[in-house]
Amino acid sequence: MAEPASMEVTEPLAPGEAQKSGVRPADRHGLLKHSREFLDFFWDIAKPQQETRLEATEKLLEYLRAKPKGSSEMKYALKRLITGLGGGREAARPCYSLALAQLLQSFEDIPLGSILQQIQEKHDLQKVKKGMMRPALFGNLFGVLALFQSGRLVKDSEALMKSVKLLQALGQHYNHLQEQPQKALVDILSQVPEAALQEILPKVLKPDLNSVLGSPEHLELFLLAQQKVPEKLEKLMGPVNLFSDENIPRLVTVLKTVANSVKKERKLPTVALDLLRLALQEDKFPWFWKEVVEQGLLKKQFWPASYLCFRLLGAALPLLSKEQLQLVMQGDLIRHYGEHMVTAKLPKQFKFAPEMNEYVGAFLEGCRGDPERQLALVVAFTSITNQGLPVVPTFWRVVQFLSPTALKGYVAWLRDMFLQPDLDSLVDFSTNNQKKTQDTSFHGPERAVFRLRKWIILRLVSIVDNLHVEKEEALIEEVARFCFFHSFFETKKPTSQIPESEQHFTLPLDGRTREVVCSAFFSLLQTLSTQFRLAPEQTADGRPWTYHLVQFADVLLNHSRNVAPLTALTTQQRQAWDRMLKTLKELDTLSSEAKATAFQHLLLLVGIHLFKSPAESCDLLGDIQTCIKKSLGEKTRRTRSKATNPQEPPWVEVLVEILLSLLAQPSHLMRQVARSVFGHVCAHLTLHALQLILDVLNPEESQDEDDNVVVTDDSEEKLLGGAEDKSSDGEDSKGSKGSESEEESDDDDSDEEDRDGDVDQGFREQLMAVLQAGKALGGADSEDDNDDEELGDEAMMALDKSLASLFAEQKLRIQARKDEKNKLQKEKALRRDFQIRVLDLIEVLVTKQPENPLVLELLEPLLLVIRRSMRSNSSAKQEQDLLHKTARIFTHHLCRSRHYCRTAGDRVETLYARLERLVQQAGQQADSSVALYHFNASLYLLRVLRGSTVDKPARKAQKKEKASKDASSQPQGPEAASCLDLSLVTPIYSSALSSFLTKRNSPLTVPMFLSLFSRHPMLCKSLLPIVVEHVTSHTRPRHQVQACLLLQKTLPTRELRVCFKDPEWKQLMGQTLGKVTEILRTLGEAETKSGHQKDLAALELLNTLFRNFHHEKLTMDLTAVLGVLQSQQPRLQQRLQQGEHSAGSSRLHDLYWQAMKFLGVQRPKSEKDTKEAPQATQQSPVSMKRKKKGFLPETKKRKKHKPEATTQEAAAAKPEATSGDQPPSASKKKKKKKKKKMKKTKSPALSQMNGTPAAKSPTPEPPAVSPSTPTKTPKPQKKTQKLAQVNEATPLPHQSPEEPAAKKRQKKLPQKGVSGKSPQSALPRKKARLSLAIRSPSLLQSGAKKVHLRKAKKL
Repeated sequence: MAEPASMEVTEPLAPGEAQKSGVRPADRHGLLKHSREFLDFFWDIAKPQQETRLEATEKLLEYLRAKPKGSSEMKYALKRLITGLGGGREAARPCYSLALAQLLQSFEDIPLGSILQQIQEKHDLQKVKKGMMRPALFGNLFGVLALFQSGRLVKDSEALMKSVKLLQALGQHYNHLQEQPQKALVDILSQVPEAALQEILPKVLKPDLNSVLGSPEHLELFLLAQQKVPEKLEKLMGPVNLFSDENIPRLVTVLKTVANSVKKERKLPTVALDLLRLALQEDKFPWFWKEVVEQGLLKKQFWPASYLCFRLLGAALPLLSKEQLQLVMQGDLIRHYGEHMVTAKLPKQFKFAPEMNEYVGAFLEGCRGDPERQLALVVAFTSITNQGLPVVPTFWRVVQFLSPTALKGYVAWLRDMFLQPDLDSLVDFSTNNQKKTQDTSFHGPERAVFRLRKWIILRLVSIVDNLHVEKEEALIEEVARFCFFHSFFETKKPTSQIPESEQHFTLPLDGRTREVVCSAFFSLLQTLSTQFRLAPEQTADGRPWTYHLVQFADVLLNHSRNVAPLTALTTQQRQAWDRMLKTLKELDTLSSEAKATAFQHLLLLVGIHLFKSPAESCDLLGDIQTCIKKSLGEKTRRTRSKATNPQEPPWVEVLVEILLSLLAQPSHLMRQVARSVFGHVCAHLTLHALQLILDVLNPEESQDEDDNVVVTDDSEEKLLGGAEDKSSDGEDSKGSKGSESEEESDDDDSDEEDRDGDVDQGFREQLMAVLQAGKALGGADSEDDNDDEELGDEAMMALDKSLASLFAEQKLRIQARKDEKNKLQKEKALRRDFQIRVLDLIEVLVTKQPENPLVLELLEPLLLVIRRSMRSNSSAKQEQDLLHKTARIFTHHLCRSRHYCRTAGDRVETLYARLERLVQQAGQQADSSVALYHFNASLYLLRVLRGSTVDKPARKAQKKEKASKDASSQPQGPEAASCLDLSLVTPIYSSALSSFLTKRNSPLTVPMFLSLFSRHPMLCKSLLPIVVEHVTSHTRPRHQVQACLLLQKTLPTRELRVCFKDPEWKQLMGQTLGKVTEILRTLGEAETKSGHQKDLAALELLNTLFRNFHHEKLTMDLTAVLGVLQSQQPRLQQRLQQGEHSAGSSRLHDLYWQAMKFLGVQRPKSEKDTKEAPQATQQSPVSMKRKKKGFLPETKKRKKHKPEATTQEAAAAKPEATSGDQPPSASKKKKKKKKKKMKKTKSPALSQMNGTPAAKSPTPEPPAVSPSTPTKTPKPQKKTQKLAQVNEATPLPHQSPEEPAAKKRQKKLPQKGVSGKSPQSALPRKKARLSLAIRSPSLLQSGAKKVHLRKAKKL
């Protein structure tokens, strides 16, 4: 690559080129010996990932720092980076330029002149070919940029001058580089000192104003010189008046060009901001703004130019004074910005509002010390209105940057504009679509005033609602009083004691505006109540805001001469108000109690609603006060109240009715207050009070008893208030007329369809009667020619009038039906919303009082709601919300709650009846999801019964009644003292289980019963015989699969094992094993999917039983199981050979061999030799032909010795495998075990099915270690010593030729059986007592002789 003598760096050569060029190998390896990692740096520098590039550049610099000065690596790095500046990949050029800049910045001893010379030599524009001109141009450009980015170019005058000349030369190639060289020149000169700039300026700037205004780059260079060296510029060009009337068109053209160039970047060009600064410096800003911006760029009707003006406005905000701000915010540009905000509503349209919000927020945050400028800007943006409606949103986030003084002034301006709207001071506009559809009768000043006042009142509420805005308490109180006063009161005579009475209206408030103000006030009240709950010390005295508003309302009522309520209060209503104030004073003494605080909040809220709906609120106030007095004085006066008023309903029931009436109102604040109050009184809830709540949730009763609670809705009023705004906004969208016409045509079509569908027989008869009366049909005997003569003009007119009246009546009937249908749908939606709000009370009850016995009464009503909602199949939002909320309360807050009722008391019999009813309902459902809720409810009742205790007298009575019953059926331990009686519960669930295992389409599922078994193991003990019985019952295979699955998941649990004694458990295992063995007799015969699943489930259950035997160390008779499995092996092998296996057959084979492995039969090895032999014979002729065509003589060919060795080994292994006289040693065993593991992974499925005993396998295996074979090693391995513990009928293997000798040697050893009957070997006792699940080699051989079995039994 490089010769050490010359140290010249060259490109790495290919292996073939190195020999041709004559480079010495020593020189070639001199750099590569240590630069493999070094060369990889340059590959990583050109990668697109930024992190990889930066890391590679840093590693390159560290690598070069470690080398001595002037090393070959440094020269190679410079050469490689300079070459990469003009690379073919456009993405790699900036990467190499940045790396070169960092290299020059780190090593300042490298002269920039030499680097620039190398760049020009490498990318010589004079010598380069035409096809490589573009990479060479970019190589020079990025080379100069690298020198500039290093930070050393401005310090080296010689290199700076050369770079400037090079950039000027590059500027001539506009087709390739466009304006990039001029931009680079401006960037470089902006960092150059003034002395150097004075020297360079005459060479780069022509003293001609036409050339200056010819391109944005020349204009930017002129502005740079004007800013840095104005004297030198004046000497060069003389006095220049850039802002003259003659230069306006050229300035506009330059700005339009630069706006188009930054269209994709979406940023403000520097030349536009420099022009703005120069105009401010020369006091020509008004002229520049009017002539160049508004009259020039805006008139172009070019959106990039408009966005440039918007960005120029945002960037100019910090530079302008208060007067200049007012000038800018009152012109055509701000009106054009408002039109853009109104019309840019489509998703794909570009919206400038977020960018302008950033400009405004930065300005407000930067001038917090100047509240006048802040106020001027916010007021100016608020004054941009579209037919009276401000274009900025009511919730404007930039208000959070206002200082308290500016915020106070802004609120005062909003209040004054609300009272005295000044439409002339607003920058109002109308869009093009609005101008086309202008209606003077509809778009009048009254409409603009209404839209403005509506926006202002919502703006005031949002200021208080914004938590990020720094506001004083006096400001919040001022806004709240303002909204409250103008919602419910009017001024008769101003007074200084009430500042709100001194506020005069230039245009009186109409009814719609007062409704908007009233709605906004209650929204503000909700915000204040929430903030009070989060921060109780927000007010000075620690009282809620509603208390201060009630005190203000009392002051207004006492000044009846000055102010009057819009709805006059009667004497009874005023007395209720006074009693409410008295009750509030009494509650102040109990303010420490949470219940008193909740009642106070409720009383204050209903008291404020007295001005909105006096008649209803008056009755509620009286009832609430009665409930408060009774609830707070319940302990002292309970007996007296019962004695004096026996027929009076309890106060809790009255309060529940009040809360339900409050929930009927569409107010989120009422909903929160009702939740809070009910949370404090739910402990005193009675059954009748709970029934009042449940009657609302019951769909049948709620439909019949609509007179109890009237559900109200304010959506119509809100829609009326905002209909005009929506209609005006809809006019701005494009193609609105076409869409409206299409909608009208669709409506007409639907009307025609409804009209045709609603035509009944009565209407047809009426139509026929009218036609016959007019003689339109004529008689049957009359001729067609005489019909026209009989009907005259008067008859035709009369007939037309009759038909018109008939069809008009029919149209009215159709419309009435539609209205009735819509009314029913709306009532249903309102009823569902009301039920959703009432569910809040249910949620509070089950959350705060989960141990209350009344919670048990919620199960069936909630299930009824769930069942009705799921059967309705309605996609309405209210229906889905009702279902989801009910299911969430039922599942999470009720059934899965940690706390539950533990005092069943005298409800035990009712609970058993309800439990039976729920289980029966679960089995009768059509949907499993609905059945799951009913089944979970029954589990919850079981939990309650088990957790509840029985009183001592009742317990004695139960003992006397059930003394004759079997003791095994009674629960033991903690359940003995509970109310749970298994004799009553077991029949309920046994019938459900039997139905599940026999019924064709049962809604019950396996997870339901698994949940039951895991929670109640004693009940599971009673139900398991039913499951075991259905394993082999003559039912469908699907039911057998379910029974097997239940047993498989239930038997391994510890809780169930504790409930059984050892004999009972062993008997259950034996019964289950027998049932499984019976199923396995048909293993492999299944032709359907259900039958295949039955085989899988049976094998899985069998493996579970084997694992249980091993864990419990049970001794079981496995002769029948082994025989059945071995008898089914040929069938499985035959099906596998025929290819009759589905996707799950591999799982079946795995389970089969897993079971056989528990019995001691290992999976056979693959047979490769038998398959490869015929293939070799078939390929031999082909190989002989190929040998004749070989290129080498026979003497040169390599002889293959490996096949001969393998054949010899195979031949030697065959007699060993067949003889089997002597077992191999321990070392050979280890080697063969390793071979087994290697071959198991490669054996195909066909060879795995050939399950033969070890003595008959084609390859040698270690002999079976059984009780009849002695051990030959003093310390044998554990795996070879594992024995199967069997019962009195243990199957023994067939005797091999060595068995008699083994028996003789065994007599000398001490014999000890595990069960006292089966013989054992002379192994230690701990190793001999192994379970059946351990793989016993004694079962590798098939069958056992009956004579030998009898001898084993006798021993």
